[in-house]
Amino acid sequence: MKDYEHIVIWLDYFNKTLSRQKGRRLAKDKCIFDPSLNELIESAKAAGLEPTTTDDQVRFPRRPFVRSGYIVLEKTLPKTKILDKISEKMDQSLDVLVCNCRR
Repeated sequence: MKDYEHIVIWLDYFNKTLSRQKGRRLAKDKCIFDPSLNELIESAKAAGLEPTTTDDQVRFPRRPFVRSGYIVLEKTLPKTKILDKISEKMDQSLDVLVCNCRR
């Protein structure tokens, strides 16, 4: 039975290398190259969201030949707003990593 209080956020939603047809849900400038599950979890926590379930041994339905991952979040806002908040934090954390590497 469908759970209406939670939403599933897949890694492929934030993958800059994928087309929208293959599962990317945001504009390319809001996405990063090959995000990891840890990056997704940390970005969700930084956005003030608490992942309840995670799995990294699953396959995204639009790409059944590649392993992916997802997190489950409580639905407090519409999915697109949650994706925007997470992508903003993911982009900020990537900027911090790049700045630290240059030092």
